[in-house]
Amino acid sequence: MAGLLSKLKSAVKQTLMPERQAKTVTEFDYNTLPWIDKKDVDIDAFVQEYPAAKNLPYDLAEKMKFWRENGYVILDQVIQTAWLDQLWSEVEELIEHHEDYQTMVRIDLPEYQSKPVQSVKDVPESVLNGPYVKFNDFHDNSVIGKKVMLHKNIVTFLEAVFDDKVIGMQSLLFKYGSQQATHQDFAYVVSEIPSHLAAAWIAVEDVVIDSGPLFYYPGSHTLNKFNFGNGIFFNNKSTLNPTDFAKYLDETCQKAGLQKKTLLIKKGDILIWHAALAHGGEEISNPAQTRKSFVCHYSSGKAYQHHRQNPNVEPIRRTINGADVFVNPHMPDQEDIFAKGKTM
Repeated sequence: MAGLLSKLKSAVKQTLMPERQAKTVTEFDYNTLPWIDKKDVDIDAFVQEYPAAKNLPYDLAEKMKFWRENGYVILDQVIQTAWLDQLWSEVEELIEHHEDYQTMVRIDLPEYQSKPVQSVKDVPESVLNGPYVKFNDFHDNSVIGKKVMLHKNIVTFLEAVFDDKVIGMQSLLFKYGSQQATHQDFAYVVSEIPSHLAAAWIAVEDVVIDSGPLFYYPGSHTLNKFNFGNGIFFNNKSTLNPTDFAKYLDETCQKAGLQKKTLLIKKGDILIWHAALAHGGEEISNPAQTRKSFVCHYSSGKAYQHHRQNPNVEPIRRTINGADVFVNPHMPDQEDIFAKGKTM
């Protein structure tokens, strides 16, 4: 049985990461970069031919130019607060009646070190309500979660960045700040074309300084990639670790003269960032202060064609605003169990 499981895991890795198996990857492949990351691009000309640019609450050309230079954009007041209130009320229901649900949660506390990822039904409410907790892929369970994840104001921007259909890959919900060391997402979040990756940090409440806010280094998306000893992706064959990764990024950003910025945005605002933007979470200075946020990762239609948990099967798709998200193949009975958002 153990041998069979080992072979299955190997097959999944080969399907998800074919380039990584063939050779050691030390940089994104220029030929497969999103068009906006290549040389001599004409953003104004692209936007003029992009119909969706006309009905946005922001200047798409201006934001895309800023993205190309800095590796991120902030979109002000682009998510309805009523939607965010509905989303968080569902999270509170999940926590209070956790024994009724199967949503997976990651707990980064010492007592959970041997088994950090568990079903919420097996975790005490006191732990779920505390720090060092990430609710994984809550959008699977929630209609409003999907609507926020694939909101028109996010999808339209990323569709332009990728020049392709947008795919919602995964999501994380936080009640408290992550306090995560500096990192770049592509090292951990799998996309079949590594550069076809972006993330959105959606403020579910106003962010205050003592909550352990997110920080980031504008312009860091253009730095040389860190090598874990087996390439730019962290896995069980890496000889260096996330601590080494964070040290490299902090030192390299400082040497390059890149200024570290702190994200203090309001409820309904969004930070969208590039696959290679260096970022992390500050230390929480007030243990009672929450930092409610919904973090979503995205790829393109050509780079993410199968659900990461079942890469050999054509996924069941949900489409919102022209973007897709895949039904979780292992928990179909948990899909959209929070359905109130259908009327919003």
